[in-house]
Amino acid sequence: MQKLVILLAVFALSACSGGYAPVTEQSLGGRPSGPAPARYTVRQGDTLYSIAWRYGMDFRELAAINGIDRRYIIYPGQKLRLKGASGATGESSGTSSGTKVASQTQTSSRSQPKQSAQSAPAERVASHASVGPVDWQWPSKGALIGRYSNGASPNKGIDLAGKVGDPVYAAAAGRVVYAGSGLLGYGNLVIVNHNRQYLSAYAHNSRILVKESDSVKKGDKIAELGNTGTSRPMLHFEIRRDGKPVDPLKYLPEKQ
Repeated sequence: MQKLVILLAVFALSACSGGYAPVTEQSLGGRPSGPAPARYTVRQGDTLYSIAWRYGMDFRELAAINGIDRRYIIYPGQKLRLKGASGATGESSGTSSGTKVASQTQTSSRSQPKQSAQSAPAERVASHASVGPVDWQWPSKGALIGRYSNGASPNKGIDLAGKVGDPVYAAAAGRVVYAGSGLLGYGNLVIVNHNRQYLSAYAHNSRILVKESDSVKKGDKIAELGNTGTSRPMLHFEIRRDGKPVDPLKYLPEKQ
């Protein structure tokens, strides 16, 4: 199902001397400049993971703030707090505290916003995932062309060169929790949950070969490299620990 999500502000990709638009905090899911809004209105195609990713939050934190139960179901029009004390109730017009919800794999169509929601892969992942080290591998064989940075021109992951159609591999075993094009600036994006601490993301794919809730093994081909959301073929790869971006080069093995 095509994702029809626009997650608030979209920031333009900036040019660089290398001839391609680098992946920056503004263009790829880092917090927008200035404080995050107090609330977010759920759009068609949103999941708890995609909203949390956009604002650098852990999905469990977002759920706790909104009093969301472990079914992780949301629906278009629901208003979620992005900050505040745990246990606050998610709000939406016509919704009582007795219908607390959390995250949804696919929201219903705009013409049927109150259609019964489905449980998200978040519940199934969180129920079995452990905490601890992850056995990582490189997600692509391409040359490193962009490094993680939280400086003046932040990049929340690394960028790997390649040709359109090159294989993109799962960097570790886990479950797919997002597969789509709803996070603008990422192009065709896959997010994999590995355990209670770690997620990884694979952006700008020309083709996605997995769907949400699929289990993947380390080294499985999950997508094909592309240039969706960027001006040259490349893979943008991120690792997030407890919802926060970390430098993938500190986790990946030395490249052969």
